[in-house]
Amino acid sequence: MTTVAMATGVGALLREWRERRRISQLELALRADSSARHISFVETGRSRPSQELLLRLADRLDVPVREQNALLLAAGYAPLFPERPLEDPALSGLRDGLDALLRGHEPYPALIVDGAYDVVAANRGVGELLQGVAEPLLEAPLNAMRVTLHPQGLAPRIRNLPEWRGHLLHQMERQLALVRSAPLRALYEEVSAYPLPDGCAGGPVPAGTGGAPYALPMIVELGGRTLSFVSTITTFNTPMDVTVSELAMETFLPADPETARHLRERQLLTP
Repeated sequence: MTTVAMATGVGALLREWRERRRISQLELALRADSSARHISFVETGRSRPSQELLLRLADRLDVPVREQNALLLAAGYAPLFPERPLEDPALSGLRDGLDALLRGHEPYPALIVDGAYDVVAANRGVGELLQGVAEPLLEAPLNAMRVTLHPQGLAPRIRNLPEWRGHLLHQMERQLALVRSAPLRALYEEVSAYPLPDGCAGGPVPAGTGGAPYALPMIVELGGRTLSFVSTITTFNTPMDVTVSELAMETFLPADPETARHLRERQLLTP
């Protein structure tokens, strides 16, 4: 990131983000309480933005925290946002809070991933989903997209794989439109190239006993049972750390009473 920022220059980077967001110099100027002339001067390198203005422009352009550091470096300023590992003592309160959220969601699966979908924490419910997955896919770092879509992962057991796969790939495409991430791009190219299992074809989402789904479910065969889940994703508001800004918690909720009952029964049997 540092090399790219220094080689590209802040003006070119700023213009790239503005074009990604599809807004004009005038609109950005109005949002940031500046002038279109000044924005033009910054983008062409005729003017060096102050740190305050640069951060304001980044905020109005919804630039990710990691890339805000890149903008600051390109303009000759020190990075503002630290990037501490989750094991850092300064993040102990965060880790405790995340662990409590994961435990509180049991017996339903929940996991926390970083910006490249590597799993950094998970609860016992996720272990239920991973039964039968090939051992190499379970080696650290476990990647949520890879383990879901790989032919030796969950993919053969997902009854509505074409629909669920399309949802996941579209999710990654939306992220790639918003961030510049070589690891995420490489992961997308890898998982999008996985072949569908034999006999897997698209079509209507299989209906459960609960009637029409209210959101696209992941319908998966586990231990001779058909379980149905819908997922939610939670991120941090106003993050002040690069690591924290890229964390996302995905929780799976039962989409029908049978799935909820099965997971509760499994919890009673698990020590």
